[in-house]
Amino acid sequence: MNFKLVTLLGVKIDQEVYEVMIPTSEGEIAVYPDHEPLIALAVPGVVSIRHNKDDGNEKLQYFAISGGLIKITHKTIQLLVDEADHGDNIVEAESKAAYERALQMRKDAKDQVELDEAHELVDRHAVRLKVAELRRRHRG
Repeated sequence: MNFKLVTLLGVKIDQEVYEVMIPTSEGEIAVYPDHEPLIALAVPGVVSIRHNKDDGNEKLQYFAISGGLIKITHKTIQLLVDEADHGDNIVEAESKAAYERALQMRKDAKDQVELDEAHELVDRHAVRLKVAELRRRHRG
């Protein structure tokens, strides 16, 4: 089936895949060929892609995504998000430092606007950190 991941900056991936795991507001879903048609909301989290049926977890491809929209047909998956960071482009040490800075920002927030911004950054960097850890664990 074809998987297309589109961000505000353009298409991140557009290729044939065997399985895609996507975080939704109802929990993570795994999408395989001939999946029932579905439109759902994606939440910030990790998207995992298995390109071939026989690929082990060490070959999974990971993206850290912001929330967005999922459209599934029997032969295609379209995931539209604001941003998606490929696991190979995430440096674990940098993500950890950014996560800690975001936690401090949340602690130091003086009003609701600052608190909301800090929560968004905490969530973003927590997802990026999870992708980096998954990538290290499965390839390390």
